Amino acid sequence: MRIAATYENGNIFQHFGRTESFKVYDVEDGKVLSSKVIGSGGVGHGALAGLLADNTIDVLICGGIGGGAVNAIEEAGIKLYAGASGSTDAAVDALIAGRLEAISEANCNHHDHNEGHECAH
Repeated sequence: MRIAATYENGNIFQHFGRTESFKVYDVEDGKVLSSKVIGSGGVGHGALAGLLADNTIDVLICGGIGGGAVNAIEEAGIKLYAGASGSTDAAVDALIAGRLEAISEANCNHHDHNEGHECAH
């Protein structure tokens, strides 16, 4: 299984559409075999789903995420764990242990990034 988490300074970045990096974990038999940080290449929202699919990601862990991005993630066949916070490593450990709740709904409502936005986290 290949897991990606939105990433900034060791923690889950809280705005999926603006994430600049993902930490990608290769997991087998309940153990992390390897991890690496990959850049988003400056793409946002729907294009990030393509980036994840191109990197054969099975699961995404993130903080806030909007409806359009949720749809793009689902269309890419990636299981979503939204609303997470804290350490990316701890979130992946919780996922492997079955303690991370899968939330596949949008929890970020905004349309114009120049205006304020509200995230349910």
